[in-house]
Amino acid sequence: MGFRAAPSKPTSVALQLGGSMPVSPLDYRYGREPIKLVWSQHGRHARQLDVERALIWAHNQLGRVSDEDYATIEAISKPDVVTVERVDEIEQETRHDIMALTKAMAEAAGDAGWCIHLGATSNDIVDTAVGLQIKDSVDIHRQILSTLIGTLADLAERERDTVMLGRTHGQAAVPITFGLKIAVFLDEFRRHLVRLDELRQRVCVGKFLGAVGTGAAQGSDARELQRLILSNLGLTVPLVTTQVVGRDRYVEWVSWMANVATSVEKLLQEIRNLQRSEIAEVGEWFDTEKQVGSSTMAHKRNPITAENACGLARVVRSFIIPSYENALLWHERDLANSSAERFTLSHSAILLDDVLAKSDRVMSKCVVDADRMLANIESQNGLVMAEKVMIELVDAGIPRDEAHEILRSASMECISKNIHLRDVCNSITAITERFDTQQMEAMFNPSNHIGVSAELVDEAVALARAELTD
Repeated sequence: MGFRAAPSKPTSVALQLGGSMPVSPLDYRYGREPIKLVWSQHGRHARQLDVERALIWAHNQLGRVSDEDYATIEAISKPDVVTVERVDEIEQETRHDIMALTKAMAEAAGDAGWCIHLGATSNDIVDTAVGLQIKDSVDIHRQILSTLIGTLADLAERERDTVMLGRTHGQAAVPITFGLKIAVFLDEFRRHLVRLDELRQRVCVGKFLGAVGTGAAQGSDARELQRLILSNLGLTVPLVTTQVVGRDRYVEWVSWMANVATSVEKLLQEIRNLQRSEIAEVGEWFDTEKQVGSSTMAHKRNPITAENACGLARVVRSFIIPSYENALLWHERDLANSSAERFTLSHSAILLDDVLAKSDRVMSKCVVDADRMLANIESQNGLVMAEKVMIELVDAGIPRDEAHEILRSASMECISKNIHLRDVCNSITAITERFDTQQMEAMFNPSNHIGVSAELVDEAVALARAELTD
């Protein structure tokens, strides 16, 4: 039996039209434009031009290049002069991206082209341009993370005293406040902001000491040349490098992004759980005038933005492993990291920005049903106050183990008979001989068993806002 020949006629609309069709969801579905521009081909090209310009500026400062020649280089080091399209044309011949860039620059520079790429190796340009992309991404991440922190601070403060059911192991535990729940996430994101500020100097780095990091091609003042270039670009000057920036720096940044993505998913997973029909205490805002939850179940109000962000957060975390493997280069370098990093750095940066923005969108319009929270507490027939009664018994002179057994036994009776724990406690002499009716009622008021929640919320909010101010 032979194989049937493939159809000769194009089957896709794109091929029929003689064009191309976007494949990556980043092209047509996910990500915000400012950070996508940073990691686009045009963003990469613009930063590589700026690095080549800074190189000539540094040579000018050291007296190797005249003011006139530098002025020419500065004038042509712009994407609308040396275009990405022209670089692509030349690369088709040279099969080398940076050589194509320098040739395109030389074409535009005329007689001043002699100094372009002077003393540099390709990766001096590539890694330093990536350093600029990381620096701009860090700025964008810091901005949206700060916005989310501000949103969570406002929400925690607003819901500071909103009592709800605390849950452990998926089971009713003891009362908590929604403000405290949010304050826990608030402080977590504040720590991420602190980490970002700490790692900025380590990850926003370039390098300019040539092919194997000796600086031989740059001359006796190679280190000063590197310092001038990187200072001009606002990047950290490394102590030693090979032909590439140490990838431990990239690993740290990608790991930070994965860590933040995990916090985003944890936060939005909590919102999704609290929005479950049988809980229904908190939810993602739903446009009842226009939004559709299901094509067949007309009643559905799904947490679609939270679900979307949770899924994308998992993709961000997935880039940790290749980021570690990209650090494993042969000798002073090989090229195994290059293709992988076009995905790991760009996609994780773009998607983290996206999930942070979506998280802020969900939390800024978060719907809180305080009445439902109290109803859910009441539905537990007082069981969530067993700890409170036990502690009061200990304070009244009953040994802790004995008090625990009294409440454990009472709780089991409450569950088996489906009656309120207060009613069971009212039939236990060890309890009634120590507390009157008013005291018993107070013990079953959930607002009386939230400890120092308000104090913790206030401190978390104040600390977060101080971090934003700093």
